[in-house]
Amino acid sequence: MKTIEQMDIDQKRVLIRSDLNVPIANGQVTSTARIEASLATIQEALNRGAAVMVMSHLGRPLEGEFDAEASLAPVAEVLTQKLGQPVDLIKDWIDGVAVEPGQVVLLENVRFLAGEKANDDALAQKMADLADVVVMDAFATAHRAQASTEGVIRHARQACAGPLLAAEVAALDQALEQPARPMVAIVGGAKVSSKLHVLKALIDRVDQLIVGGGIANTFLVAAGHRVGVSLHEPDWVETARTLLDQAAQKGADIPLPSDVVTATRFHQDAHPALRDVGRLHDDEMILDIGPDTTQRLCQIIQSAGTILWNGPVGVFEFDAFGGGTRAIAQAVAQSSGFSLAGGGDTIAAIEKYGVADHIDYISTAGGAFLEYVEGKPLPALQALNDSV
Repeated sequence: MKTIEQMDIDQKRVLIRSDLNVPIANGQVTSTARIEASLATIQEALNRGAAVMVMSHLGRPLEGEFDAEASLAPVAEVLTQKLGQPVDLIKDWIDGVAVEPGQVVLLENVRFLAGEKANDDALAQKMADLADVVVMDAFATAHRAQASTEGVIRHARQACAGPLLAAEVAALDQALEQPARPMVAIVGGAKVSSKLHVLKALIDRVDQLIVGGGIANTFLVAAGHRVGVSLHEPDWVETARTLLDQAAQKGADIPLPSDVVTATRFHQDAHPALRDVGRLHDDEMILDIGPDTTQRLCQIIQSAGTILWNGPVGVFEFDAFGGGTRAIAQAVAQSSGFSLAGGGDTIAAIEKYGVADHIDYISTAGGAFLEYVEGKPLPALQALNDSV
């Protein structure tokens, strides 16, 4: 892929596809992480004399209709503050945008345009016609073949990757293609079914595969344990058992919890109880890993050469059940190995426990992160490679 550093953008019109899909409450952005991650690309284009247009989606509005709750207006306010110059929000932009070199404008939510999700060819062409250079910098959307992510690249006069996207790909390639050993992956989440393909892909790559959350509960059942009323997937127990066997055959290890923290209700004020995995009560649910398991997993993490982390190991949103995820976050941060973390819940845990500065790379992507790990081709990356 070409990158923006290789492009002549002085006095050129540059259209940047950023990922500004941030949480908004009461008209205010509640987390600026994705905006801040996008700033370097926008600032570089401005510094090099470009007339800059930034586009993004936000939320899931009904396509083709304006929805005030999904407007990028609050994002424009944050960009104005962060960049130190006005960033106007352009509501009707698809037929042309007035912007001069050294200026930056934010284009209203691309999902207000009919045909965005379907990757409508005519819409993608109109987007491409706005600019001399199209910069794809939203790795989090690279797995979607949509007008603003893939189609616009195909129709662009010139297209390239932005620094954020290029850095995400480089970090993933470092972790997956040439990992320092031992390689440890941490995969948490509610369901085996939602992460089956990434679990299968990682078994072929890692030395240790740590599973957490509802995924770990399903694996515990596969190993012969009772999990009370814990979140798990009975229909996927046999699949989990197969994955345990495959890991053993390939020389990988899936270390399962030996002790857990339970409660009789899913609530932040629920009373926590410590149990060995063989001594769960029938009315209890597993909400976190116990101290023995935590110590064992942290030792594995701290001796790793490469760490790939996606998903918490407990219900860390409730402080009484966040001990395991907190310890995992700290172990990842303290490890001397190369660490790569991605996914919304993972980022939330990293922010909660204040370890961001000690993790080598934090991906803003969720679905794209997982699909890249699985080895799936991402449409936007394919389009960028084809445009060279």
